[in-house]
Amino acid sequence: MTQTFARLEVSPAYKVVYEAIEKEILSGRLKEGDQLPTETALAEQFGVNRSTVREGIRLLEQSGLVRREAGRRLHVNLPHYTELAPRVSRAMVMQRVTFRELWEVCMVLEPHAAIDACQRASEAELEALSRNLWEMKAALDAGTPLTQLDVEFHALVAEMTGNKALLLAREPISLLFYPAVKVLFEQPETSAVAGRRVVQAHQYIVDALKARDVETARLWMYKHMVDFKRGYDVCGLDIDAVVERMPAGRA
Repeated sequence: MTQTFARLEVSPAYKVVYEAIEKEILSGRLKEGDQLPTETALAEQFGVNRSTVREGIRLLEQSGLVRREAGRRLHVNLPHYTELAPRVSRAMVMQRVTFRELWEVCMVLEPHAAIDACQRASEAELEALSRNLWEMKAALDAGTPLTQLDVEFHALVAEMTGNKALLLAREPISLLFYPAVKVLFEQPETSAVAGRRVVQAHQYIVDALKARDVETARLWMYKHMVDFKRGYDVCGLDIDAVVERMPAGRA
């Protein structure tokens, strides 16, 4: 009887180079800012040619794990969550994620962020949030767009948590969700009301955070997120429509 074997799956050499360096970075043996050897030195260490090393490095650069500094020498880089998020956001667009799906996840993440922020926010962070609220009130009075300030408000609350997992989870969603709600501020018949309701909710959230009132902070963030959906309903917008594109400048 002749024994048959499954075909071996052998990764291309450049992927082996990429994975070997990635492993050293993820393990912490290579730390942020550490300088990598030259392409020639890496080729000698791996026993491959320079073009193979170059392709492996290209993947590392695309992943944000290395960067080139002065003299074009490569250094280990730990990408910020805002650098990683657009890739996941694009995947959501490709998967035809709907506004309802984004909203359902925000209903979990945003109130939780308010709870943690209430317990962990520094006075400097609370002051930054107050400045954002003041700027939003001024924009509302001037009739200028509120969307970017709204995005910034929720990002500031999330950063107060100090929870890297939460930041990594919510940022790709926020890139799509908050710019999508700008349509609520653009409806002539509802824009003024929508703006006032957003500012009012933000005021209650800021007051609760400053008072370290966890339950009120959670409750008003929850109400605020419910109000986003209510705005969609009032405007007659389809909450089950797919999110079709990344916001300008983030694609």
